[in-house]
Amino acid sequence: MRRVKKELQTAQVSDLCRRRLLSYADSFYELARSYDEEFEPEQENRETVLMERRLWENRQIISGHLTEMAKIMTEAASEVLVYWPMEGKKRRRLVQALAEEGIEVESPCYLPREDGRQAVVLTMYTRRGAKVSAEDAADMISVLLDRRLAPSVTSPSVVETAPQSFVLEEEAAFLVLTGFSRAVKEGESASGDNYAVVEAEKGRVTVMLSDGTGSGEKAGRDSGRVLDLMEKMLEAGYETDTAVNMVNTALFASGEDDNHPTLDICDIDLYQGSCQLRKIGGAATFLKRGQDVEQLVTGNLPLGIFGQVEAQPLYRQLKDGDYLIMVSDGVVDAFGGEDYENTFMSIIAGLQERGPGELSDRLLQIALHASGGRIYDDMTIGVVGIWET
Repeated sequence: MRRVKKELQTAQVSDLCRRRLLSYADSFYELARSYDEEFEPEQENRETVLMERRLWENRQIISGHLTEMAKIMTEAASEVLVYWPMEGKKRRRLVQALAEEGIEVESPCYLPREDGRQAVVLTMYTRRGAKVSAEDAADMISVLLDRRLAPSVTSPSVVETAPQSFVLEEEAAFLVLTGFSRAVKEGESASGDNYAVVEAEKGRVTVMLSDGTGSGEKAGRDSGRVLDLMEKMLEAGYETDTAVNMVNTALFASGEDDNHPTLDICDIDLYQGSCQLRKIGGAATFLKRGQDVEQLVTGNLPLGIFGQVEAQPLYRQLKDGDYLIMVSDGVVDAFGGEDYENTFMSIIAGLQERGPGELSDRLLQIALHASGGRIYDDMTIGVVGIWET
């Protein structure tokens, strides 16, 4: 029997596009260097020196942003996509089987991922105006290839008559569910807290909680703007630390003394079952494993106070049935006293609810009871549950 060796192939941006991207990157690097200079005050007056110092700091922020943009362009220009075509027998069986279901398949191939995983990339479309959900198509392909595959979050949700590219990722080993409960400060019409859940293509879920300075509509707008920026940058492919620093420097450059939101970030790898926590001024996060509870906290200040943020991530390996509980200041403050953390941890340890939504609702009820039914500050509780699939 003759063995056919897989032919590794590559794809990258065209030479013209690459030259343009590198040219743009050089321009951004040059602009960044024009802003990057030592601080040398020209005046002796203290007020003038402080103003010059502020302008110089703003120039450094601009320089940092330009450098980051240039770096991204350079990486995009040099990015090479490595793949190999699907084996002939499998390809023919796949094309024939889906054609019988009214789905046309073109150019199926494998795309290597981290840890030896492989995604399946292919073009699909239907005949005679029919529509098929991408999940149903992925289920058929999973059976044919004897692999558990699911559409990536960036793939279209429906196979239609127009040809579209689909990326089918190996199903992750872990599943995440979230639940959030909130209470608005008395006398306010809107919460100053906001939260967001971002799903990335490579089995990553990011849960974020931001507490705006003060309470009410302005605080809510400030924290909401932070999360909007973070979402856009994470979805665009920015690394978490880079995204945090760009949001921070934007707030720092604005010079608003009453706009220093906190930011809690929980990054979960669904393939490894691990998480990274970054806390920029936020309240403690709690890891519940059965009746054992661990408090996770760092001492960083909120956003916009300094020009740079160094949020050292806290790493934890999660297990089936673990819960991460993220809270805003109003929740822990409801318990008062010097030992409120231990009180809150004891309460978490005794909870029997299983669903994240049920857990967050129950904790909010307990916090409201602890504060005598009064809401002195916005309260937000986010529960992230993780299970093996």
